Amino acid sequence: MVAAAAGETRGPHRRDRAAGSLHDRSDPEKRGLRPHLKACWTIPPKANGEFVARMEDVLEVYHRPYDPAVPVVCMDEKPYQLLGHARDPIPACPGHDLKEDSEYVRHGTCSIFVWVEPLAGRRRVDARAQRTRIDWATEIDQLLNVDYPDAQRVVLVMDNLNTHTLGSLYEAFEPAKARALAERLEIHYTPKHGSWLNIAEIELSALTRQCLTRRIDDLDILNTELAAWQAATNDDERQVRWQFTTTDARIKLHHLYPNT
Repeated sequence: MVAAAAGETRGPHRRDRAAGSLHDRSDPEKRGLRPHLKACWTIPPKANGEFVARMEDVLEVYHRPYDPAVPVVCMDEKPYQLLGHARDPIPACPGHDLKEDSEYVRHGTCSIFVWVEPLAGRRRVDARAQRTRIDWATEIDQLLNVDYPDAQRVVLVMDNLNTHTLGSLYEAFEPAKARALAERLEIHYTPKHGSWLNIAEIELSALTRQCLTRRIDDLDILNTELAAWQAATNDDERQVRWQFTTTDARIKLHHLYPNT
């Protein structure tokens, strides 16, 4: 009788727990879970001296006063797929949106380079068929000798991509020219997993939303579209004034510092 009573006590309790578990699994949003969704983040390492050293270095660069003789320029690049339509889209008409077939035709890839001078509100953007060391070095040559021929030096903020090194200049040009270009560069690298510190990445995101949301199948057409975006953006002279400071970082991002 005692055993039966104990069993009767335990049995319903087990069934309630099982029912609750089944209910939780069938409606996970009630528990604050959304298993069908995910968010991708650039997660910095905790308590990492190298990360915070480079972060503070870039933050200090962003708070230098404007100096046209020593401009601060940020650069970034992204791969881009050249895609064409497998079937002609159906144009939009009253009551009906534009319709594109989900099938597309690949026409290769390219790399889009973005250069931003935040305090001057100036941008340059173009696409190249590849993203080799030679391509980056050629872009640097244009930066120094075409975009800023009169600057004493250019302060360049960028990420640690393997092509973004002074050695690329020597692979592209004879030593005297490579050295001359290198001497006019002051390079500051953003930390790994810290690409949010690159203002050019913000501009690249805006470019993507405003100019690259449709299929473009030809590199020349892409560069025409990029040039139009560049001209319109530069006409606005939209400046970027970075507000986040080193002091802010030491408070809000204290978990990144080894000795806090």
